[in-house]
Amino acid sequence: MDHLWAPWRLAYVTQSEQHAGCVFCAARHLPESDSLVLFEGSTCYIVLNRYPYSSGHLMVVPNRHVATLAALTRDEMNEVGQRLQECEVVLTKAYEPHGFNVGVNLGAPGGAGIQEHVHLHVVPRWTGDANFMTVVGNTRVLPEDLSESAARLRPIFAELSTRVTPEH
Repeated sequence: MDHLWAPWRLAYVTQSEQHAGCVFCAARHLPESDSLVLFEGSTCYIVLNRYPYSSGHLMVVPNRHVATLAALTRDEMNEVGQRLQECEVVLTKAYEPHGFNVGVNLGAPGGAGIQEHVHLHVVPRWTGDANFMTVVGNTRVLPEDLSESAARLRPIFAELSTRVTPEH
């Protein structure tokens, strides 16, 4: 019998990991060795999802602690859109996915795990990536550790940030 070990998921699935305050507000202030923040803009930042649906699962998070897209200023919303474009470019270069899921969950009924600080997901997808483990076992198999994902993506974000507009 084969065993699949994913010990980092225990805190998430048992809901035993407690955070003081907002995890998104705190994420920008973690020591570099613990940080999953890949890029910081003027009004928002890009971070790897600690509990990803697939390798490279990113989130674009406004710096300001607000719960809805409607609460964002025009400048914040414009930068969020620009960062979403950059996520697509970076993930395409790093992973060559076949497609993407891009979305936001607002409120508990909308599926938001963290309702009080709006964030947008960018999930790279590959043909056939929803295999039996996800469908039957309610388990995701991630082929890359988060620290490896961060090391793969940070230099591409750094390179992209020196350009005026994202590539298409």
